Amino acid sequence: MFKPEGVYAVLLTPFTDEGEVNETELRRIIDFLVASGIHGIFPLGSAGECIHLSRDEKVRTMEIVVGQNRGRVKITPGVGSTHPEESIYLANRAKELGCDGVVVAPPYYYPLSQEMIEKYFETIADAVDIPTILYNIPLFSQPIEYDVVKRLSRRKNIVGMKESSGSMVDFIHFLDKIQIIGEDIHILTGREETLLPCLVMGAKGCMVGSACVVPEIMLGIYHAWREGEMEEARDLQFSILPLVRAMFSLPFPLGFKVALEMRGFNMGPPKQPLSDAERFHYKTVKSRIEKLMERILRDLNDKSPIQKNISTRPIS
Repeated sequence: MFKPEGVYAVLLTPFTDEGEVNETELRRIIDFLVASGIHGIFPLGSAGECIHLSRDEKVRTMEIVVGQNRGRVKITPGVGSTHPEESIYLANRAKELGCDGVVVAPPYYYPLSQEMIEKYFETIADAVDIPTILYNIPLFSQPIEYDVVKRLSRRKNIVGMKESSGSMVDFIHFLDKIQIIGEDIHILTGREETLLPCLVMGAKGCMVGSACVVPEIMLGIYHAWREGEMEEARDLQFSILPLVRAMFSLPFPLGFKVALEMRGFNMGPPKQPLSDAERFHYKTVKSRIEKLMERILRDLNDKSPIQKNISTRPIS
């Protein structure tokens, strides 16, 4: 059964001036990511602003991504919701469309007990026949406890986890709990800042928004680590931090979209209107992101030996 591995790009969603999904730009982004050598694409995630999309828009986005991808890389859309019925519907549509798996975050908005969160995942896993990836995202929903993940990992169609707490403590305990019971679900970090340390401790890769903006760097970290080039991997890991800090200093995921526009894509206006004060802040940070991206893009034109062949290197 499919298990996620490698560098996955969390797909940013471009919008038209009317607020609709910009299909032309979305297809261009897919081709850009595939050409970069990325291992997988995660549409309809947090950075993809799934919360702003209707059910029909989510399904249409899946159709576009799968159609444009043409089987070239793995596709694992987000199908999380506030209740299992909606997640089941989206997961079933994902399977019909030919997606490789789905990513499911805990319900958001209403506070739930860990028992209810576990039942939510169990209900979905029992109702769908597609590889399922758990998504721990404490920034936007309740965190999943270690023992809940341990028990869920026993289910045959739960194949992985995107761990976005940013805590190495949590990451290591999740790994340990799963290993204790002899299961082997693949855990990928959801924070670009921790890719290298997580790989060292047993991560199978990452699912991050930065891989949609600068896939070359995230792939460079991954391949350098695999080849034992730890100094190169460390240098690349540190190199991305100023950009990550700048991108996160704007209302999420606006900073990531500013950076992606530096690669020639029209991401459209923000879904959430900015206040006058925020617009002033936006201009200041936008200038900083653009300068950082200019420097990064210049550096990418003079790639190191490790980066030159990243698009041709398989996972194993």
